[in-house]
Amino acid sequence: MTGNWDKEVDVVVVGSGAGGLLTALVAAKNRADVLIIEKAALWGGTSATSGGGIWIPGSDQARAAGFEDNLDDAFRYVRALSAPNVPDANIRAYVDNAASMLRWVTAHTPVVYTAQPYPDYHAENPGGSTTGFRTHLPELFDGKLLGDDLKTQRFPSPAASLFGYLNWTFAETYLLLYRTKGWAKGLTQIMAKYWFDWPFRFSSRKDRRLTLGNALTGGLRLALNQAGVPLWLSTGMQELVREDGRIVGVVVQRNGQTMRIRARKGVVLAAGGFDKNQAMRDANAPLYRNATLSGGVPSNTGDAIRAGAAAGAATMNMQSAWAAPVFYVPGEDRGRLVTIERALPGCIMVNQTGQRYLNEAASYHIVGQQMARRHAEHGDASPSWMVFDARYRRDFPMGPLLPLVPDWLQSSGVRKIMKKGRTLSELAQAMGVDPATLTVTVNRFNAGAAQGQDPEFHRGEAAYDKMYGDYRHQPNPCLRPLTDAPFYAMPIYPGDIGTNGGLTTNARAQVVDEQGNPLPGLYAVGNNAASSMGESYPGAGVTIGPAMTFGYIAARDLTGAND
Repeated sequence: MTGNWDKEVDVVVVGSGAGGLLTALVAAKNRADVLIIEKAALWGGTSATSGGGIWIPGSDQARAAGFEDNLDDAFRYVRALSAPNVPDANIRAYVDNAASMLRWVTAHTPVVYTAQPYPDYHAENPGGSTTGFRTHLPELFDGKLLGDDLKTQRFPSPAASLFGYLNWTFAETYLLLYRTKGWAKGLTQIMAKYWFDWPFRFSSRKDRRLTLGNALTGGLRLALNQAGVPLWLSTGMQELVREDGRIVGVVVQRNGQTMRIRARKGVVLAAGGFDKNQAMRDANAPLYRNATLSGGVPSNTGDAIRAGAAAGAATMNMQSAWAAPVFYVPGEDRGRLVTIERALPGCIMVNQTGQRYLNEAASYHIVGQQMARRHAEHGDASPSWMVFDARYRRDFPMGPLLPLVPDWLQSSGVRKIMKKGRTLSELAQAMGVDPATLTVTVNRFNAGAAQGQDPEFHRGEAAYDKMYGDYRHQPNPCLRPLTDAPFYAMPIYPGDIGTNGGLTTNARAQVVDEQGNPLPGLYAVGNNAASSMGESYPGAGVTIGPAMTFGYIAARDLTGAND
């Protein structure tokens, strides 16, 4: 040991989400001595709680599915949606390296991805894909292979699991959503596998059948374990150490002790955004002020962004977030992302005056942005209300409100927020909305919905809208009149799944200063870095996809593999 360092390695990775885990693995495979530090007592970050999707243009998997992509089309599509201050080079680096990253993951880890027929969120734009196959989802992963490390992996989000503890795939979600043939048997089998996982079930609530974000981070963690890369939990970075203009290490707090860790080749910041830092939201993100409503994990408090700025890094687009409509159940530590429910027939969203103001079935980012902007301008959209009838209540979930389960058997938190009325007027009174206005709104919607049309907001016309509609309901899978009493309402808020403004980086994932000069030895990926998407959301997986791709780029750069 030299100098006053408590530990020396080649690379320190701060954060254990998918971007950080892959960065560490690629660096280790390139013969670097790597240490991952994680502030929380659980690993996996927001990635583990997510759907695990990645947006990868031109992948081998898409080609195998019969979709021949064009990277220039993908670049054109993202470039038009992204912010003007995002350099072309950053977008190009992502588009050009994403498929190579996924090819590397396929070759070096047990993570298996398949391309999905999932349309881009703005598929009708130039370069967009209406047939999909840029979004990829992870296959099942056997959590038994992780041993005791499974017990410290983050649970999926309540919105991405059944009953808050059962992992499920998207195919299983649709099986249960539409209750098609065999759904009861399928549910019984899933529950039996969970409850009869003895003796493990007596020591942990974790489901060892890993899906979605748990499958992604679980597979990466197994590969890291096999490569001998340590991951220190409950180890928070306090500051970056800079000597002679170069970042040479980090100061951390571990088990109540301060440690100085040298990073001979570099430090990679992959610790997420400032989702749960109310002060940073107040200062930077006026449209998305409420930290409680964010779907980010509690440890995402912007520490690494502040440390980078203190070391001389520039920041960019700090006002931005991955906007989303969310339900909030009292007592939970985050908002629940609302994806499918809004597109299903038999429901509408209204503001606090009882009026519709958007296409409910648009991508969650667009809906979240529209809700936030509406509230900033008119003060009547947080909360808004999802209004639905008894047929919807019987057929489909509305976030945490489950079908087939009587109202009185719902959780106490759900019962507190659910509103119900024998008539629309009675429901409006329970919501605090003018009964006449709500009745006029529903009647106007019903008139169009009966014809499969939404003249006001064109719900169900776009390819993305139709994807989450009920395919059994025609001519428009997203529209049905609200006619069956009693009527219900659930409050829905403009929230987010994380912030996405952060440290300014270049095409090599190097953190740069205000003049655009790299800070030697410092890299940032994921929500620690300002997103190459700007304030847009081109398709499912543009959060984790870039995090992993720029992690792959960063690891290769700092180990000399790109030279």
